[in-house]
Amino acid sequence: MQKWAVGVISIVGAVALAAMVALSGSDQGVLYDGLSVFVWCGVFAFALQWLIFIHAWFAKTEAYFDLTGSLTYIVVVVAAAVLADADDLRSLTITGLIVVWALRLGPFLFFRIKRAGEDRRFRAIKTSFPTFLMTWTLQGAWVYITASAALGSITSSSTVGLDGAFVLGVGLWVIGFAIEVIADNQKTAFRSNPENNGKFINTRLWAWSRHPNYFGEIMLWVGIAVIAYPTLVGNQIYLMLSPLWVIFLLTAVSGVRMLEARGRKQWGEDPEYQEYLARTPTLMLWPPRK
Repeated sequence: MQKWAVGVISIVGAVALAAMVALSGSDQGVLYDGLSVFVWCGVFAFALQWLIFIHAWFAKTEAYFDLTGSLTYIVVVVAAAVLADADDLRSLTITGLIVVWALRLGPFLFFRIKRAGEDRRFRAIKTSFPTFLMTWTLQGAWVYITASAALGSITSSSTVGLDGAFVLGVGLWVIGFAIEVIADNQKTAFRSNPENNGKFINTRLWAWSRHPNYFGEIMLWVGIAVIAYPTLVGNQIYLMLSPLWVIFLLTAVSGVRMLEARGRKQWGEDPEYQEYLARTPTLMLWPPRK
């Protein structure tokens, strides 16, 4: 199949999947100007991606891709809170946690790509209009579906006081956020040391997991879903599947899958790397196997 056809099919599929999520998330939700606020958030997510894509296409650059993703998270959750007139502590907490996470991750990824000079994932992608547009469209769906439990809670017609789910969810988010930040900082420090040029990191958190940053990200989104759960009504309950979407994306689409393939290509014949693969869990933080 031609690349342009794959791009077009993927774009249609991403929008269709987001529409299905919007159908569940808008059930019994707050309306704005006659339309569910949950649906408005989906419109904002894709509109922002496509708007920035116009600049990216003409400039032939992926420099602002990750930064746009983080900005989209901020826009949709803040828009949800404002349009739904959400002033309860649960909604404000969910909004605040996602904004804090996005404000940290977006600039981190942006400056990492800037130091590297390029994002190698986009070398071939950005030369094809439908394929490049596909990546921005997929990111819109990525953001919308990942944040769907949060958006469902913020825009829900139901409000629930602070409870055990709130405390548990915040705890999971704090732990996951800390793991992601620490892991990213450890890897950045490792790479900034000239003595480690061409080597792989296998110390500290990276001795307990080959991808601790992704483990932390999954955990914090599970925390968001747990916080959201008590307020989800009707078909909104299906939004609790959103952490599975995060796991799928980070392990089977991007993240783990791509990095594992790159690592095996670069160090696959290295006995030390083979030993690292054998004794270190792929994702879960767990003591190395003896």
